Amino acid sequence: MFKSEIINAVWTVTLSGRELVLHSPEKPFVTAVRQEKKYSANRGTVKEKVVKEENIPLTDLAQEGEALIFSAYGHSLKLTLEETEEGVLRMTPEGEEGWGYEFALPAREKEAVFGGGEQYRKVNLAGEDVVNFVSEHIKAKTVIEKAVLPRAFYREKEHQEIGSYAPMPVFVTDGGLMVLFETPADGTSYLEKEGYRFGFDACPEAIILSQAESFREQAKRLARIHPVRQYLPDWCLDGMIVGIQGGTEQVVSTAFELQDDGAKIAGVWCQDWCGENRTVMGKQVWWNWEASETLYPGLKEAVAKLKERGIRFLAYINPYLVKGGRLYEECAEKGYLIRRTDGSIYHIKSTTFDAGMLDLTDPEVVKYIKETLIRDNILALGISGWMADFGEYLPTDCVLHDGDPAKLHNVWPVLWAKVNREAIEEFGTGDEMFFSRSGYLGIAEYAPILWNGDQHTDRTKDYGMPCVMPASFSLAFSGVPLVHADIGGFFSFGKLRRDAELFIRWMEMGTFSPMMRSHEAIRPWVNAQPYDIEVIPYTVMLSKVHAALAPYLKKLLADAKEGIPAMRPDFWEAGSFKAGKDPYAYFLGDDLFVCPVIDEGKTTRRVRLPEGKWVGLWNGKVHYGPLSFTAQAPLGRVPVFYREDSAFAELFRGIAGIEGVPASRKKK
Repeated sequence: MFKSEIINAVWTVTLSGRELVLHSPEKPFVTAVRQEKKYSANRGTVKEKVVKEENIPLTDLAQEGEALIFSAYGHSLKLTLEETEEGVLRMTPEGEEGWGYEFALPAREKEAVFGGGEQYRKVNLAGEDVVNFVSEHIKAKTVIEKAVLPRAFYREKEHQEIGSYAPMPVFVTDGGLMVLFETPADGTSYLEKEGYRFGFDACPEAIILSQAESFREQAKRLARIHPVRQYLPDWCLDGMIVGIQGGTEQVVSTAFELQDDGAKIAGVWCQDWCGENRTVMGKQVWWNWEASETLYPGLKEAVAKLKERGIRFLAYINPYLVKGGRLYEECAEKGYLIRRTDGSIYHIKSTTFDAGMLDLTDPEVVKYIKETLIRDNILALGISGWMADFGEYLPTDCVLHDGDPAKLHNVWPVLWAKVNREAIEEFGTGDEMFFSRSGYLGIAEYAPILWNGDQHTDRTKDYGMPCVMPASFSLAFSGVPLVHADIGGFFSFGKLRRDAELFIRWMEMGTFSPMMRSHEAIRPWVNAQPYDIEVIPYTVMLSKVHAALAPYLKKLLADAKEGIPAMRPDFWEAGSFKAGKDPYAYFLGDDLFVCPVIDEGKTTRRVRLPEGKWVGLWNGKVHYGPLSFTAQAPLGRVPVFYREDSAFAELFRGIAGIEGVPASRKKK
């Protein structure tokens, strides 16, 4: 039970032994804030500038029946409290229209804070400011810096310099606290050591506080508040989904050659199925969501041919249409595209080309997306899945069919995922899926699985391979249990490119994740690929390993329904950030511990095993944790350990004998 009491104008709330709220006239629980902001956007990266701000600390407190009234200078906020389940307190605030609010909560000394949606630079956000505004993660300036500066001169970016495709106002601490704000509003959370402040441009619908003994219990509670309906069809687990482009003949022949070499190919992901758009950045997609007759003639027959050999075909779609494309012209004429205040079409720019945005608030547009773009143009071809890209570019100054764009900006990715999910449920066979990049609260109800967005094809900790782990962990704490990454990354420019070693190391990590999928990158011709002659043996071996893990991964998918994340940081079971010894090692489910190799040229890896009796996956050696030692890590053999008493121990023991094949055919 929670306890709420007011003594001498000081209000305290305790729950499960923790003081959750401490209000006094000197340190008020709530401050009314009114801000005028100017937004500027460049290719999805949104900058905001506060041009006017008014703050009113609501210092006075009175009780009216079951409600509390906070007030000052004629402004007031009403608050009611309810314990919805043991250990979970729901606060319902009622503020004044046109005002935002900042709420203050006490912090425990040296308490670590996690979550906030997808955060790339670090998993412990204590001391950081976390922006609650959906935005493009990648900045062109950073890509150019890496392309032109010597590696030694590049400064890796700090947390506050990096945006998020999927921010979420939910935080979990290793002191047992979870804080969730039910709001779509723009805002910032200040996670200071002296105390936490959570500010939003509108009054939240609810503030939910939970005190629990473990991260596992908090994850389950969060899933009861925001249901998880993430899933993967069985075919997704049957090996690797290989990113291939270049047309019907190229895709089919490459897939069959890899399969003939012994690789387990679950699917081919062909983002250029609708055509390619060559820009100064490289090979991009022609945003016109119908099969390209030039590049993919006879696609329906090719999809069926692939499926006969157990290989699914996956495509690509986003909620924009390239200016000048056939579907753009059709939708412009029908009035389906978002407009400016002067009535003209509102274009967004991706690298060098313009596109119109489909209006997801218009029921006719939603019907068109589901029935024409997805049912007729994708599902009817036998396509089994697709990347549902973007969702974060909605301008705050556009005109929608219904609603205020500033209030809908954060939930736009959820609306986009909802349209895709409904299309599958209404017109699919039950065997299809898609994966989303952007998100917000509620995304796990619609997106089968997320991916970590567009990493750079390098090893930097801000945008390269290593940032996948903090991003996945942060989502895990935020109610999104199923996440994976583009194997190899996406952005490549100038000397920013991946070699075979980096690709294989990234493929090792993807092997031990819920879904194993590669990306050719924006410049495929200068980046290592899974079908390159020196990479093929590793593609064969690791795809077989991933397929062999299918029974174990199915257990993880079942756990995800209860909110339990598939990938968890090394301190997850211990429940304390102090127990964490490695920011990039992770649990895959309860029984596997994975230590990705980040550094270039390394064939050993310092391992810090958590408590328990662990067995080396590749050599069968037994280790008793907690233990630190140097493990062998030859290419293709990332250090992985399993619990000796695991119900899947026999399955894990069988993986050690899986090998690749000698590369016998010439590089294309």
